[in-house]
Amino acid sequence: MNHFSFPILSTLIFFPLLCAILLMFIRGEEGKNDELMRRIALVASVVEFLISLPLLKYFNDSVAGMQFVEFVPWVKSLSLNYFVGLDGISLWLVMLTTFFVPLCILCSWTYIKQKTKYFLIAMLFLETAMIGALVSLDMVVFYVFWEVMLIPMFLLIGVWGGERRIYSAVKFFLYTAAGSIFMLVAIIYLYYLSYKTNGVGSFNLLELYKLHIPIGPQLWLCAAFTVAFAIKVPLFPLHTWLPDAHVEAPTAGSVILAAILLKMGTYGFLRFSMPLFPYASHQFMPVIAFLAIAGIIYGALVAWAQPDMKKLVAYSSVSHLGYVMIGLFALNIEGIEGGIYQMLNHGVDTGALFLLVGMIYERRHTRLMDDFGGLAKVMPIFAIFLMIATLGSVAVPGTNSFVGEILILVGAFRTYPVVGVFAVSGMVFGVVYMLWMYQKVMFGPITVEANRTLPDLNRREIATMLPIAVLVFVMGIFPGMFLHKMDSSVKAFISQYQQNFSMYEAEASGNPVAVRLQGCKIAVDSHATSHGGVYSSGR
Repeated sequence: MNHFSFPILSTLIFFPLLCAILLMFIRGEEGKNDELMRRIALVASVVEFLISLPLLKYFNDSVAGMQFVEFVPWVKSLSLNYFVGLDGISLWLVMLTTFFVPLCILCSWTYIKQKTKYFLIAMLFLETAMIGALVSLDMVVFYVFWEVMLIPMFLLIGVWGGERRIYSAVKFFLYTAAGSIFMLVAIIYLYYLSYKTNGVGSFNLLELYKLHIPIGPQLWLCAAFTVAFAIKVPLFPLHTWLPDAHVEAPTAGSVILAAILLKMGTYGFLRFSMPLFPYASHQFMPVIAFLAIAGIIYGALVAWAQPDMKKLVAYSSVSHLGYVMIGLFALNIEGIEGGIYQMLNHGVDTGALFLLVGMIYERRHTRLMDDFGGLAKVMPIFAIFLMIATLGSVAVPGTNSFVGEILILVGAFRTYPVVGVFAVSGMVFGVVYMLWMYQKVMFGPITVEANRTLPDLNRREIATMLPIAVLVFVMGIFPGMFLHKMDSSVKAFISQYQQNFSMYEAEASGNPVAVRLQGCKIAVDSHATSHGGVYSSGR
């Protein structure tokens, strides 16, 4: 357990919001004070990252439960509380968020030229919502942050996007909001169920983990959460909003969407659907595995067919996130840790690719691969960074994704070998289309005259890419320093999941003796974990 008394999580949530409010009071006509506002937003996002660093120092690796917990009663009559905390499952996702926001502001320095003030406000507001969603332990608080994320992302696409920005923004909003409605109904029903069971309703996630949910309601409740999270991942065939959103969004929007927002879906499965509904999620496992494999192969083949670099990277996300889902639903230590690690890897690699595509688009105002060729001769620094991002994306040994994909495949082969075989085919396709893109853009003769005089990356762009390039190799060579912090939480998650599933399985088989014995075991384990296990407060 840690004894960190400073309200660091609340600071991380609300500091960007306060800075966004500060920007609102800076007056000036369009174009004036833009440089000042950019500097304020950049400094604020860097300070936010620095504030998050003590999480790593004071995080107790041996504690499986929630740490840095803050609990404040909000609406007592509804048992509604401001309740936030962090464990090994969410720690690195919070760090990834604070790491990428300053890079997104930096990459937009000259890209965003209109309504700069409002763009920066939207970015900081989005950071507040993302961190809030990742650390919320009250279902209503989580849902508020989950919905709030839609507003700034909708604006980023709809105001600063490409020609079809309105269509893409509305499609993104409708898909995500539609899934969220199902989740809201399920949250309200969970409150009713806890009231019916305990005499007191609760939105407290850690209390709801202990709630016995009958198998019938559990199936449709899990389905409601699954739809919401599957849209966010996005899981095939609910992915159609993603390529449009990626292509039309400004560079910073595409980076945030790929690096953080898509992980909200995979994180949601791990934090909510699977532990709340262990029996139902186990029943859905074959369907999830099939859709994940379909997404891996479909995303890879469609990416291979794209003439537009940004569309290629967008469809690669559909493919790569299929691996994450396979890892999570393998339900073993290798698969789940590989899935979490691959969430981080996908954010780093795909975020880097979107940044680089944005940099070349800013110079040539085209993303079609046929408009390039031979750029390695005139932009050698750009070529190096693109090669690093490409190698990371195709999981070359020594880079970050290699570790994640190996763990996922080991976990998959342990649980369902056939799925592992099909997943390997997706890796082969990934190598083909990524190296094909690199070859078309970087090598060969320069056939377009405008490409001969393209400037290489400047100091600001190098400063944006260098931390990501370093991280690709650090995560690939020293994965233990990342995996170690999630070990306790993942092991406790698997243990509790298996115990709960066994109880529900015995109930489904109509064996009352097994149910009573398993229920007694869970009661003992629950008492033990309340003092330091998977559901502890960490205080």
